[in-house]
Amino acid sequence: MDQRIKRVVILGGGTSGWMAGAYLGKALQGTAEVTVLEAPAIPRIGVGEATVPNLQRVVFDFLGIPEEEWMRECNASFKTAVKFINWRTPGTGDPAAREWQGRPDHFYHPFGLLPTEDQIPLSHYWARKRLNGETDAPFDYSCFREPAMMDALKAPRTLDGERVTYYAWHFDAQLVADYLCRFATENLGVRHVRDAMERVELDDRGFITALHTKEGKRLEGDLFIDCSGFRGLLINQAMGEPFLDMSDHLLCDSAIATSLPYDDEAEGVEPYTSAIAMSSGWTWRIPLLRRFGTGYVYSSRFISQDDAIREFCDMWQIDPETTPPNKIRFRVGRNRRSWVKNVVSVGLASCFLEPLESTGIYFAYAAIYQLVKNFPDLRFDPALSDNFNRQIQSFFDDTRDFIQAHFYFSPRTDTPFWAANKELHLSESIQEKVAMYKAGLPVNAPITDESGYYGNLDAEFANFWTNGSYYCIFTGMGLLPDNPLPALAHKPDAVKNADLLFEEVQRRQDELVATLPSTREYLSMLHAKRP
Repeated sequence: MDQRIKRVVILGGGTSGWMAGAYLGKALQGTAEVTVLEAPAIPRIGVGEATVPNLQRVVFDFLGIPEEEWMRECNASFKTAVKFINWRTPGTGDPAAREWQGRPDHFYHPFGLLPTEDQIPLSHYWARKRLNGETDAPFDYSCFREPAMMDALKAPRTLDGERVTYYAWHFDAQLVADYLCRFATENLGVRHVRDAMERVELDDRGFITALHTKEGKRLEGDLFIDCSGFRGLLINQAMGEPFLDMSDHLLCDSAIATSLPYDDEAEGVEPYTSAIAMSSGWTWRIPLLRRFGTGYVYSSRFISQDDAIREFCDMWQIDPETTPPNKIRFRVGRNRRSWVKNVVSVGLASCFLEPLESTGIYFAYAAIYQLVKNFPDLRFDPALSDNFNRQIQSFFDDTRDFIQAHFYFSPRTDTPFWAANKELHLSESIQEKVAMYKAGLPVNAPITDESGYYGNLDAEFANFWTNGSYYCIFTGMGLLPDNPLPALAHKPDAVKNADLLFEEVQRRQDELVATLPSTREYLSMLHAKRP
C-alpha cells in the first residue's frame, strides 16, 4: 500500500500558517496537497515584527527567495542586536538611558559571534582583564565589532550588498504573511480556503479526518497543522493536549501594542530592537521606514491594563483616545506535546514566550523545519513524533531559561514586579549554566565552520543561545564570573594574542563606522530598486 501523506491541512493563516504552507509546499515537491484554511474575520496578532538571524537561511533560502526581494515586499529593515535600556537603574520607563556606573544605562546583545584565540572565546580574556583590574570597558563594546556601528545607525551591509556582520530583520508581520500567501499559492500550488472552521471530524482512533467549515465545506486530510493561535483549536481543544503554564518562570502575561509615525529622514533608522525597562515589564521599539512598532509587555499581577496604557502613552507622549493600543492577553508556556496523533501545533498554538529576544517567529519555523525532518507517513510512527516533541521542548525550555535570566539577574528591585522576579524558580539547566559562567567556563560555545558560523542548522538550533549571548546578558546586568578561566593562567601566549584581538575589534569598529552607509540610506536604495 502507498503509505505517503497525500493531504496536509493547515488551520490558520498569519505568519505561522503561511510560513508552514510555503515550506511544506516546497518540501513535499507536489507529492501531497497542501491546504491553508484561513478565517478572514479573525484578526492576526501582528506583534511579531522582529526576528533572529537564521530566518533567511532556514526559510527564504529554502524557498529560493532572495533577501532583497522579500525585504522590499515587507517593508523590512535590519536588526543587528537587541539594545537593553534602563534594565539596571530604578525609575519609570524612559527611552533616554540613565547612567549606571558612570555610563549610559544600556547594553547590546549583538548577533555577531565572538572572536576566539586558542579556541577560547574572547569573552574569557575580557573577564580575566576585568577581574584583574586591567579594564573597566563594557563587555559588548570590548568584544564585538557591532556596538559602535549601531550607535552610529549604520547598516550591516555595504551599498553594493556585502554583508559585514550577522543580522536579523524587522518587518511588518502582516505583509510577510500576505507575501508568503501569494508565493505559496502562485508558485507552489498551495490551496487557500477563506472560511472559518466550525467543527472537527474524528475517527475511532481519535485522529482527525476532516475539518468542517462554516460555509459547509469538508476539508479532508491525513496530517493537520494547527496554526490557530492561542486558542489551540486542534491541539488543545480537539486533541485535549494540556498546555503547561510557565508563569512560575516568567511573570509577563499581557501586552499593549501600536504603531507610531516617525521622521526617519530627520532621525535616522535604528538597526536594532530596543527593549526599554518599565515599572512592570518592558517596552519594545522596532523601527521601520516612516514608523516604528512599539508595545508594553507587562504582568497583570503588578499593574492594571489602564495603568499600563497610561505609563506607555506617557513615555511616548501619545493620547490613548486618538491612538488606542491593541490589547493582548497571552499564555506563557508550551503544550506538553506539540505533536499528538496526526496534529502538529506550530507558532502560538504550540508555545509562547514574551518576545524579549524575538523568538515568536523563530519557534514557528523551527517547528516547521523539525516537522520536515521527521515527516511521517500514514503509519505515524511514534518515534518521529517523540523526536519532534523532544526537539521543541528543548528549544522552548532553553529559551525560557535564557529570557528568565534577563529579569532574574537585573539589579533592579525598585518596584514589586522587579523584586518578585528575584523570587522565581530557576531551572536546573540555567543553574548549571550560571555555575559554569561563574567558574569562568564557556557556556554554549557554538560549533562553527570555516566561515566562523555554525556548521549546520541542527547544531545551530541545539546551541542557539551562545556563550556570547549569555555573556551579554550576565555582564550587562552586572553579574561577573567569580574567577577567570583557570586554563588561561597556563596560556601566556594566548593572552598576548588576545590583546591583539581586542585592538583588532576596536580597529574594525572604527572602520565600519567610517565606511558603512546609514540604515536609512541603505533602505532607501533598496526600495528604489523595486521592479
